[in-house]
Amino acid sequence: MSAPPALDSFRPWPRTLGSRLFLILLAGLMLAQGLSFSAQFLERYMTARAVMLNTLENDVATSIAILDRLPATERSDWLQRLDRGTYRYELGPGLAGVPSLTEQGAGIAAKIREAVDPRFPITFKSIPGDGKRLQAHLTLSDGKPLTIDVNPAPIMPLAEWLPYVLVLQLILLLLCSWFAVRLAIRPLVNLAYAADALDPNAKTPRLSETGPREVAYAAKAFNAMRDRIAQYLEERVQILAAISHDLQTPITRMKLRAEMADDSVEKEKLIQDLAEIERLVHEGVAYARSAHGDTEKSSRIDIRAFIESLVYDYQDTGKAVAVTEKINGAIVTRPHALRRILTNLIDNALKFGGSADISVEKGEEGAVVIKVLDRGPGIPEDQLEAVMQPFFRLEQSRNRRTGGTGLGLAIAQQLALAIGGSLALRNREGGGLSAEVIIP
Repeated sequence: MSAPPALDSFRPWPRTLGSRLFLILLAGLMLAQGLSFSAQFLERYMTARAVMLNTLENDVATSIAILDRLPATERSDWLQRLDRGTYRYELGPGLAGVPSLTEQGAGIAAKIREAVDPRFPITFKSIPGDGKRLQAHLTLSDGKPLTIDVNPAPIMPLAEWLPYVLVLQLILLLLCSWFAVRLAIRPLVNLAYAADALDPNAKTPRLSETGPREVAYAAKAFNAMRDRIAQYLEERVQILAAISHDLQTPITRMKLRAEMADDSVEKEKLIQDLAEIERLVHEGVAYARSAHGDTEKSSRIDIRAFIESLVYDYQDTGKAVAVTEKINGAIVTRPHALRRILTNLIDNALKFGGSADISVEKGEEGAVVIKVLDRGPGIPEDQLEAVMQPFFRLEQSRNRRTGGTGLGLAIAQQLALAIGGSLALRNREGGGLSAEVIIP
């Protein structure tokens, strides 16, 4: 047997929790209000109907007794006095009708029959038309015919102001439901925002631990989780730093012993392997520390002079690095972290493209966009995000000379986030890659 479809599969069902709670609460309140109104209306209807029929019974009995005792010449003068609007008295046989009565007419006829003295035979006829009007025919003691013409009005007419009260109640229900849902959802929304912006290394405000017991408990648990994550990250850095420190000495001893050995092919391979191990240890520690880039204090730098200094350093070593576009202006950032970001990107461009062009432009809302461009093979579109992950290499060989450690872009992205910016990779038209660092 297949499972029933989930609520999310129904298109009219809203997707946000606040909207769902609002609809459920509003529907429940409106249903309760409707049931309450219906019960009150039914009770008033039954009471008004009972009062009307009892009044009708007493009034008809009194009126017939008066008309029966009056002389025939004086009866016409009393007809207007006995007129009640919904029923009146006529001297005569009345109109021809049909014997079938409606449910309401049958109830009225029963009350009139109980009110009339048994010595006055009485018959009832329904007058064709709207189905409500009926006439009761009887004969007085002197043989004169008397007709009771009944044209009942609504038992309990609605007041003109009642629709306005109902609309006002509906508006009040809407406002109360919206306020209640907003009050209940706000802590959950704040928790979602805090979870989305979770960065144990950033000095962001802690989640407020006030409010209802459940909300305060959830906020306290979230803050404790954030503290534990920050502690775990700090311990990771300390462990990697300790491993790096402890590995430096044996690696150095091994390199010295290898260099003192007789020249051979195996000696060269051993020295290269030791150099790769040493570089891998340094890169691993650099990646771990990049998550804590906020340890460096921000300072104001001239972006034009900063980029030119970086490019001149590469050009002095004979590297094909040039500035294609630059702007004047000052930014507040962490210069050492920014230099490490650009160095990693330029090294990648030189490794895979042979040259690197740097462009500095103005972005949206006053941001500075630094682009490192190359004409290398580029990156497949489905792997542009994956290359930012640590130890991911497009070249799957084990040759570190061509494949690298797989940490350069990961370190650049971590540092870009640490300084409040972002890093994006895009393939260029005509081939090559554009690495864009956006600094707000």
